[in-house]
Amino acid sequence: MIMASWFSKNWKWLVPVAAVVLLVLWFIGSYNGLVGAEVKVDTAWGQVQSVYQRRADLVPNLVQTVKGIRDFEKETFLAVTEARSRWQGASTPQEQVAATNQLESAISRLLLVVENYPDLKSSQNFLALQDELAGTENRINVERQRYNEAVGEYNKKIRTFPRVIVASLFGFEKREFFEAEAGAENVPDVDFG
Repeated sequence: MIMASWFSKNWKWLVPVAAVVLLVLWFIGSYNGLVGAEVKVDTAWGQVQSVYQRRADLVPNLVQTVKGIRDFEKETFLAVTEARSRWQGASTPQEQVAATNQLESAISRLLLVVENYPDLKSSQNFLALQDELAGTENRINVERQRYNEAVGEYNKKIRTFPRVIVASLFGFEKREFFEAEAGAENVPDVDFG
């Protein structure tokens, strides 16, 4: 009875207080959800960088193995080495993607050169490195997909109402998807001779 009496006297200020408390809880939950989504994007990009680094670490071994068996195509070796250096010096995701595209192109040219040397293609060291590189390329593809999924989820969260209010208040900005290099949809020309 006492509780009912107290409630009937104070209900007018309890409703606004409850509404404010719910709004604050929603605000905190939205902010924390956006932070979580942003961290997921950063983590996914870290995984992409990790497999890029793995490939960059394999490249010198691949180059040395090829050099050790045949002394040829110095221009190709130079392109691979320069592209790897550019990747290691890149600081933003956009620079890293551009450098990675150059490295992929240089590695492709190196592997095409190898096709002209049967004794190199049968070398156990080369075959093992080629397998490692192929596995790494598969990992790169998987991690790029995961990154794009994380970016898509994050971008959706910061653009949907009412979270867009929290996102704009705290400066959550749209992230860019990983995109293939222009012309990647075209089949490359292969010339063995």
